[in-house]
Amino acid sequence: MASGVEAPLKSIYHIPHQQGPLTPNGVAPAVTLTVRLIMQGKEVGSIIGKKGDNIKKFREESGAKINISDGSSPERIVTVTGCTESILKAFSLVAQKFEDDLQASVTGTNVPKPPVTLRLIVPASQCGSLIGKGGSKIKDIREATGASIQVASDMLPNSTERAVTISGTAEALTKCIYQICCVMMESPPKGATIPYRPKQAVLPLLFSGGQAYALPGQYALPHPDLSKLQHLATLQHASTAPLLPGHTTSPQAWASLAAANSVRSLNRAAVTPSSTAEMTVSNELIGCIIGKGGTKINEIRQISGAIVKVSNTEEGSKDRTVTITGSPAAVNCAQYLINAR
Repeated sequence: MASGVEAPLKSIYHIPHQQGPLTPNGVAPAVTLTVRLIMQGKEVGSIIGKKGDNIKKFREESGAKINISDGSSPERIVTVTGCTESILKAFSLVAQKFEDDLQASVTGTNVPKPPVTLRLIVPASQCGSLIGKGGSKIKDIREATGASIQVASDMLPNSTERAVTISGTAEALTKCIYQICCVMMESPPKGATIPYRPKQAVLPLLFSGGQAYALPGQYALPHPDLSKLQHLATLQHASTAPLLPGHTTSPQAWASLAAANSVRSLNRAAVTPSSTAEMTVSNELIGCIIGKGGTKINEIRQISGAIVKVSNTEEGSKDRTVTITGSPAAVNCAQYLINAR
């Protein structure tokens, strides 16, 4: 690790007296912790680096496990796991990389370098300890580290976790992470925690031929899940004029018309005879389709509405057969999702 990174770390590795005795070298005891963050695509790209060079370096130099969720949504979850020392080293490297990126973005201009900002995910049951009575703890952390720290008042969607946003220099953020780790060790989560999972990207809609289509990349397929838009179906009577080339229509009107027509399409699908398609997938790739514990294939089933079955492994065969059954639209959607995997 560069000496500029080591110096601030040495000064913050001291555990408060409540934590008990230090290890012989005066660093934090080897308690395994997990810290999760929310990041955008550009930030994740900076961490991964060209051909994964950066993340490989961060893992090797810190000794922490650094995992990044898949790219099916605009937000990605970065999970850092390890002892306190490893986590601090990992965050110091990540924060320094972001600081270097920000410095490069303003070099040659009169614009001051903006602070590095990270969004942590913390169980709501631990946020009270992080804030402290009357905000005393969070005030102490701000004063001790020089970092800005804000705890969201609302929980992240469909979870029991909150976002904790910290901003400052790379050194200040590393000190702040240390203080947060101390709180997490002193005050473990209470009860079950429902983890935050980002929503998948919403695909743009195309209205054509009386049906709504999603547009993933260059392909168009019937949108698989528009049930949440059914309440907009009543708007179909508000605008019955045909949409002609050059006709100016607001995005809201496009969405309303797409939803209304998708509801009619879904109603028609109820009486549409099912169709069956088969795909051949090599044994080497079938794991990508099934996912750990069947998570991915279940997602494909839920999104497409089709019945998806994978044949058993046959001795001497290098391929598996994937059988898809459902309405033509559901089968097409499932085939697209499988090819995407």
